[in-house]
Amino acid sequence: MIPRARLAIGLAFVLLLGATGTASPQTRPARPAQRTQPAAPSAPTARTAVPGKKDGPTPIVIDADRMEAVRKENLVIFTGNVVVKQDSSTQYADRIEVYLDDRGEKVGRILSIGNVKIVTEDCRTGTANRAEYYDDEQRVVLIDNAKVWDDENVVTGDRITIFLAEDRSIVEAKSQGRVKGVFYTKKEGEGATGTPTARRGTPCR
Repeated sequence: MIPRARLAIGLAFVLLLGATGTASPQTRPARPAQRTQPAAPSAPTARTAVPGKKDGPTPIVIDADRMEAVRKENLVIFTGNVVVKQDSSTQYADRIEVYLDDRGEKVGRILSIGNVKIVTEDCRTGTANRAEYYDDEQRVVLIDNAKVWDDENVVTGDRITIFLAEDRSIVEAKSQGRVKGVFYTKKEGEGATGTPTARRGTPCR
């Protein structure tokens, strides 16, 4: 059984391992004898690599079975039951590809493939077969069998684009297809099923 690799990203550290291909998070570069170790590089950050918080750079924590660093492409690939956490938001996928900028200091794009599930800090949930996140644009795109729900309210389509900074979303269907939304009315302080709504910081069910 492959041990799970827990990484507090610092993705720059991954690219500085100096090996193209598979890299282990337990690997450490050899220290030259009688030489002072250089200062550790600053960790790259995304404004919100997992949707749910709109501003302020925060660290990303990725938990996966395997990690592969492709230095020449500034790419880090995580596979096998991947879990990404940032703030109180969590994302799950079979495979996640993290693309950094040319200097390897900032997350530019994250591609998630297979059984994608995103749970935000306010307990809204999105699922799809594929998801793309663009940090500069603060945009998340759920693709193929996309669904977003809050309590019992559900929106489905082939493609759902969420503009985080604008708190706005667009739902699209394939040609000749239809989008669908199911919404429930609720009293103040109650969820869609008549139960009290979760407060910020309360773990999602």
